[in-house]
Amino acid sequence: MPPRSIWKGAISFGLITIPVKVYGATEEKDISFRQVHPVDGGRIKYKRICEKCGQEVPFAEIAKGYEAADGRMAILEKSDFDGLPLASAKTVEVVQFVETEAVDPTYFDRTYVLEADGPGVKPYVLLRQAMADTNRAAVVKVALRSRETVALIRARDDVLLMHTMLWPDEIRDVSFAAPPDDVSASKAEVAMATSFINELEADFDPGQFTDSYREALEAVVESKLSGVPLVEAEEEEGETAEVVDLVAALKASVAAAKKKREEAAAGAKKPKKAAG
Repeated sequence: MPPRSIWKGAISFGLITIPVKVYGATEEKDISFRQVHPVDGGRIKYKRICEKCGQEVPFAEIAKGYEAADGRMAILEKSDFDGLPLASAKTVEVVQFVETEAVDPTYFDRTYVLEADGPGVKPYVLLRQAMADTNRAAVVKVALRSRETVALIRARDDVLLMHTMLWPDEIRDVSFAAPPDDVSASKAEVAMATSFINELEADFDPGQFTDSYREALEAVVESKLSGVPLVEAEEEEGETAEVVDLVAALKASVAAAKKKREEAAAGAKKPKKAAG
C-alpha cells in the first residue's frame, strides 16, 4: 500500500504544467521510547502552563509568538500566515537546470518522491527522460508545510525525486575546522593513502549496511520484555597507542585490506555443498 501524499500541486516547466503528488521518500526506523516513572511504569505527562497567570492552556488556544531582542512579543495568528505572498504555494516553479553533481549535498534537507497525477503522466515522463539524458537536475522553488524553499528535482530510475534545500544563510561557515596552513602531508603519505583508497574502492551498495546499534537495542528491549537476560558479548581488545608513523600505519592498512578482499573473493569461489 503506497504512503499517503503530503502535498498536491504542479511542476511549471515552461508552458507545460505537470500535476504531481508529493510523498515522503524516507522513513525513520529509530526505536521510540516513552518517558515513564521507573517505580510503576506510569507514563509522564506534561501540562501546558502559562508562566504569567499559571493557568493550563488547551493546545487549540496556543498561539505562535516571536520574542524580539528587547523582550517585546509579537503574537501571530493564523490569518497572518495565510496572508503571506507565497506564489509557489501550489506550483513548483522550475528556475533553472544544473548538472546533477553541481549542488553541494550540504544544502539538502529532506527528500520527497513525485508521482504524476492524472494527465501529468506524459509530461512527467518527458521531463524525467530529458533530465536523465542530459544529466541535469531542475532547481525549483516550492512551498511545503507553510515554508517556501529552494529544491532540486532529479531523475532516479523511473521516478522524479525532490530534495528540499537549506537557504545559503542556513549553512554554517566551516572554515573554523580547517587545519593550520603549516600542516601538510608528504608525497609518500599521500601515495600510501591513495593505495588504501584504491583497495577499498567499490560500487556503493546500501544493502550491505545494517544498523548494528538498533539491532542491539532491540535485543535489549526484547530481553526486558521476556525476562530472559542477554548473553554478554566479549569485548574486543583494540590498540590505543598513538599513531606516529603514518606511512607505516597506512602500509599495514593496505595489507589488511588486501587480505580481507582476497579472503572474501576466496569465500565467494568456494563451491556450495549439495543439499543431502
